[in-house]
Parts: sequence; structure tokens; C-alpha cells
Amino acid sequence: MKFTLSWLKSHLDTDATLAEICERLTMIGLEVESVDDRAVFAPFHIARVLTAEKHPDADKLRVLTVEAGPGVNDGKPVQVVCGAPNARAGLVGVLALPGTYVPGIDTTLSVGRIRGVESHGMMVSERELQLSDAHEGIIDLPEDAPVGTRFADYADLADPVIEINLTPNRPDATGVAGIARDLAASGMGTLLTKTPARIEGEGACPVAVRVESPTCTGFALRRVSGVANGASPAWMQKRLRAIGLRPINALVDITNYVTFDRGRPLHVFDAAKVAGDLVVRGAKADEEVLALDGRTYTLAEGICVIADDNGVESIAGIMGGEHSGCDDTTTDVLIESALWEPLDIARTGRALGIVTDARYRFERGVDPAFMEPGLDLATALVLELCGGTPSERLVVAERPAEARPITLPFTEVERLTGLAVETDRQVEILTRLGFAVAPEDGAAAVTPPSWRPDIDGKADLVEEVMRLVGVDRIAPQPLPAAATVNGRILTPPQIRDRAARRALAARGMVETVSYSFIPAAHAEAFGGGSEALKLENPIAADMSDMRPSLLPGLIAAAGRNAARGQGDTALFEVAGIYLSDQPDGQKRVAGGVRRGTAGLAGAGRAWDGSAGSVSVFDAKADAIAALEAAGAPVDRLMIETPASAWYHPGRSGRIKLGPKVVLAEFGELHPQTLKRLDVAGPACGFEVFLDAIPEPKAKPTRTKPILTLSPFQPVRRDFAFVVDEAVAALKIVRAAEGADKKLVGEVRVFDVFTGPALGEGKKSVAIEVTLNPLDRTLTEEDLDAVSRTIVAQVEKATGGTLRG
Repeated sequence: MKFTLSWLKSHLDTDATLAEICERLTMIGLEVESVDDRAVFAPFHIARVLTAEKHPDADKLRVLTVEAGPGVNDGKPVQVVCGAPNARAGLVGVLALPGTYVPGIDTTLSVGRIRGVESHGMMVSERELQLSDAHEGIIDLPEDAPVGTRFADYADLADPVIEINLTPNRPDATGVAGIARDLAASGMGTLLTKTPARIEGEGACPVAVRVESPTCTGFALRRVSGVANGASPAWMQKRLRAIGLRPINALVDITNYVTFDRGRPLHVFDAAKVAGDLVVRGAKADEEVLALDGRTYTLAEGICVIADDNGVESIAGIMGGEHSGCDDTTTDVLIESALWEPLDIARTGRALGIVTDARYRFERGVDPAFMEPGLDLATALVLELCGGTPSERLVVAERPAEARPITLPFTEVERLTGLAVETDRQVEILTRLGFAVAPEDGAAAVTPPSWRPDIDGKADLVEEVMRLVGVDRIAPQPLPAAATVNGRILTPPQIRDRAARRALAARGMVETVSYSFIPAAHAEAFGGGSEALKLENPIAADMSDMRPSLLPGLIAAAGRNAARGQGDTALFEVAGIYLSDQPDGQKRVAGGVRRGTAGLAGAGRAWDGSAGSVSVFDAKADAIAALEAAGAPVDRLMIETPASAWYHPGRSGRIKLGPKVVLAEFGELHPQTLKRLDVAGPACGFEVFLDAIPEPKAKPTRTKPILTLSPFQPVRRDFAFVVDEAVAALKIVRAAEGADKKLVGEVRVFDVFTGPALGEGKKSVAIEVTLNPLDRTLTEEDLDAVSRTIVAQVEKATGGTLRG
């Protein structure tokens, strides 16, 4: 919301400075976003052209001698080269000296040489000062314009422009009068705004109005005959230009002015272009209207419109139609002041993609009590600026607003805010804001004014008192200290999500957020596509199914990056997947995809050739890292093959906890899967099923023991066991670890061998066992004893034998 300082002061009698007004606006909840103090106009001065000679080397240029009075350039005349056709001796215009920034051409002037002649500045046009689009010649002021005076003071351009950021619950502040009301209530001056004088008019309005749509909650109309449309007065044009609006003609400018001055959108129809009566109705399917912005809109059935016998003339509450718009030939007008349901206007605006000043106000809620006064105000301005004779007003479909009192115990202000505000002060604040206050036994029955639809309960009333007393007066208070250690705030699923995200991001992957809806073909490629998971009303044809996996979205995102030249990508997402339409069919998953050379060794080309393509081992490492971060017991995990069908059958795996619980899948993606998604490889991926991770059992908190490190050298011994091919290597590792839990440290598989020498159905698995002595160096006898224990444990667990 923009307005000028002088505009505000036309509604508020105050001696406060610009800085004080801006500070107070922010303190009472109308946050000031920016202030344009118009300092850019300060260097421009009114100057007189003394002589104008033809340029010696250019037919269309003139060499001017210009003086700007004793206060500019020490009173000395300056030489300026000018190409404007109206440049002449005796002209009074606007001079910009070297060092001046000219906003219309985005240039800071310097002493220049044009065709061999020096130019010490320039005489500017209106477009170069961004006052209008006129650039046919330089500014030509009246003969009596005071030479040497700042042009900004002469043309009233030094008026600062203030922009505030409005929250959606403050429709009363969408007009300058409402902002002035708030400032006056805060004690900064006296409110000058007056209720518009009632205009009765002569004779009945010749156009009838029929309301058939529930979107309309009130409609007031009046005809003004014999108007003379033309340019609006200079004061109105200056205010509209200052807030970024382009003056059009008096009739249109009046409606724009009242919209920003009082927050009351209006519309004027050219009465000669309206056929028959006006009907407020729902649009018919595919009905069209050419709007005032020059675009044709196709309307959905039911959108509220104002129509006549010719068809749609206006989109209700949003924008008028081009056909019935006013121009310089207009002599009779219909002035409309209506009320509309805010939600309906918001839906229409979003559906059509139209953002207008009228929609901005109607979807927030316009003061219903100002419908008729707004019509009278617009009528008075039309009569003042354009003349004419008004008819009587026609008011239909008006729904009287219900004023519901709210009980406010005076103690609530201190209870909710900590501010001790006296009862009389609370009553005074609310009364100054326009509330009707009836005190009774420590409380008050408070009735909100018609322009505050956001006031719904006593907490809202407390907020009104608080913001005018001053939020800065609330003393900071420390939170009460808890008597015990606080419990955790996040739930276990939230903790897992956060931990998995941090772990994957730390591995160089980039988090993405993709749609939960994917094409049917993609869903089918990953085991989905059932009718129960198809959307009844998809937002697009290629978003028809709920995703059964995170991989389709991640693969598609990697493909889009590759199509734009970013082929080496590592992406992850932590979100939900949908396996059925039942509550237990939604699962929480951490998934990721690596493509190209974006493996753990780093992406891109490397001088030593180390940046190879991504592989199953990259996906496996990512999956295990996410599992470990999420709290899975990684020391007890098992890996088996194969994984799901969308992975490569020989280069994928499944991570399990025990024989039944699947915690994750990983691997290189099947070439056929990538082909179905129209993405080129190589690519690998993984999915960690966070819901399947068991929650650790609660244990009593114990002080951690002192860290003791052995001063003795660790000893490594190798063992090779011949076992059946069906025996998992992990079983051998677990048996060796259990041989002596204090002495045996790490057990690692370093070789697997199969061959005829071992016998059919046999394999050799070699392990390296690290022994960590704690209190002394191990002797040969100690080593032999622990070796025998390890061999015995493995033979007992697997049925294998030590390879000779």
C-alpha cells in the first residue's frame, strides 16, 4: 500500500516528521517497507534560456546559454547543447548540471562534448524526470516560474512516498483514511476525515438492477447525466502518479482515487453503452469478456459477473469490461458501488490469474457500511470535476451487517501481554479506534466497527490495545526454569528424518522436494499403478498416480539436470511413499540417486582418471550411512540379493535385519527402468525404509566409563575356512567376533575363492582378525589359544573346516 505524505496529512492534522510517522506506523503494526523521499529531484532547478544559437556542425542541435539564478553555479550562465525542437531564447525550463543523476535515462551527467561543442548539463523533458511519457521537447514552464527555485518545490515533487506492508487481516488500512485513523488513535494528531455528504439526486435511476448471484451482498447504482469527461486535476494526477498509477481521464481517475483514499473500489459504466438493465449473475460456461486490460477472458460457469442485454460487462469485484468503459466522448455514466463475498472474489481472481487493486481489497473485506457513502463521495467528485446531474441512488440485495458485542475482561490485557494498562486507557484506545465500548463490572461489551471484519474475540481486542500502547513496552521475561531435565521434543520419526537428511547432505548429496504425484507409466515401473492410488482430479495429466517409490521423481530430476548440461548429480529426498490407500500403506522413506560420475570419489573429470561412473558400491555406502544416522543397528545387518526388479539383478542388494525385516534396497538402476523414464545412465540409487528401523529400547542413563586405550601393538591373524556355498560370509564374521569379545577387535573378509580343488558346492572365505591386547604383550601360547577358539567357534557355527 503506497501513499504520499501530503495525502496522509489531508486526513491527519499532525506536526510529526516523516521519520516519526514511519516509526509510529511500524510500531502500531503497519510495517513501513520503504520510504522514497524524492531526493532524486533535489538537484534540478528552474532556469531561463538566454540565447539559443544553431550548432555549427549539426542542423538539429542548438547551443544554449542558460542561467539558473544566483544560487546555482555561482550565478554564472552555463552552455548547454540541446536537440529539443522547442528550445529557444526566453524559454523557462528545468536544468540539470554535471553530476546530476537523471532517472529517466539512468545516467549521471558529466561535462560532454557534442560535435565539438562543450555541454555543461542538459535541459530535461518530462520523460527524463519520469513525470510522463512526453519527450517531444524539453519542459516549458510559464514565464513567471521562479528562476533558481528547485523544480521539486515548484512542481510539488518533494512529497515523500511511503509504502507499508499490510497483513491480510487489515482491510481497513487499504485506504489512506484508514491509516490516518490508526495514527490518530495512537495519539499522533487529529483525524480530519469526514463522512461524505449524502446526495439524494433527482429522479429515479433509469437502469434497474437484478441480483441473481449469492456472491453479491449489496449493490448501489446511480446515473449522472451531462458530464464532461476530460483530464483530472493536477493534484489528483500527482497523487496517482506518485503511487504508480497512470492517469487516464477524470471519471476513471476518480474511481482509482477513491479506491486508495478510502479503500472503496468503484466502477463507472458509460451509460450509453449499457443495453437494458444490469444483471448480477453467474457466468455461463465458456462465456467471454474483453476486460479493461485489453485481454479476453474465458469464464468458467458460475463466476460472478455484471451483465446487460449485450452480455458480460464486468467481472464482479475484479475488473470492468472494455465495451462499457468511459472515454472522452462519455456524457452519461452509471456509478457502481457494490459488495462481494471475499472468498468468491479470491477464487475468481486465482482462477483467471487477475490481480487488481479492486480484487486486493474485496478479497480482504470492504467496509459494508461505506457502500452508499462511497457512492456519494464518487458522485460529489464527478459533479465537481465533470459536472452533470445525479439521479437518485438505487440500492438492492443489501444484507445488513450484524454487530456482535464481544465481552472483554479488562484483566485480559495484562494476563496475555504482561502490560498493565489502566481501564480508562483501554476504553480510550478502543473508542479512538472506532469500537463501541460499554463498561460493566470489570469488563466491557465491545462492538467492532464495520471496517474491522478481522475482530472475532477478546484476544483480538487485547491485540488492539497492545499495539497502540506499544509492543516495545513489553518487558522481556525469561522462560521458567524446569525442575527436571526436559524430555525430547521431536518424535522418533522426526528424529530419523532429520538424521537421515543431515547424513546424506554431508555426503555431498543435494536435497530435493518432488511431487507425490507421478505419471502412471512411472508408477507401474516401480510396482505401483493400482486403481486405488489414482487421483480422481489430477492437477495435470502426467500427475495421475500416487508414487510407490521416491526413485521415479529423483531419476526424473536427474534427467532434467542432465538435459540442461548438469549430468553429474547426486540427489536425495526424505518423504512419504504410498503402497495402498490404507493408513498403513504410507511409508516414510529416505531415497537417493547418483548419476554420471557423481560417486563418492567426486564428480567430474580428474587428471588421474579416478572419477569413474557411479556404481552399486556408492549406493550401498549411502544406504548404510542413512541407516546408521537413523539409529539402525548396523553391526547386525545382513545383505542379500536380489533387490526389486527396477534395480540391476547382478548389481543390487537388500539390507535386512534378521530374515524378515527389510531396512533398505540399493543398487545400479536397470537399463530398462531408465529407458521407461527416458533418462540415460549410468545411475544408481537406494531407498531406506525409515519406518522399519526398530526403536532402541529405553535404558537407564549411566555415566560413560573412562576411555581406556591399550598401549600394546595390535596383532593380526588370517584364517581361511572351507564352507558350503550357501553359508553367508557374515556368519563366519559373527562367529569369529564372538570367540573372545575382549580380545577380538575387527574381523574383515578379504578373499572369497571357489574352485574344483575345494570340492563341488564349496567355497573358501578368508578373514583377517585383529587382536587388541589390553594388559600385556601376547605370547605365542596366547595366540595359539585364541586361534583355536576362533576356529572352533567358526566350525561350530558354519560346519566348515580350516583350510590347510
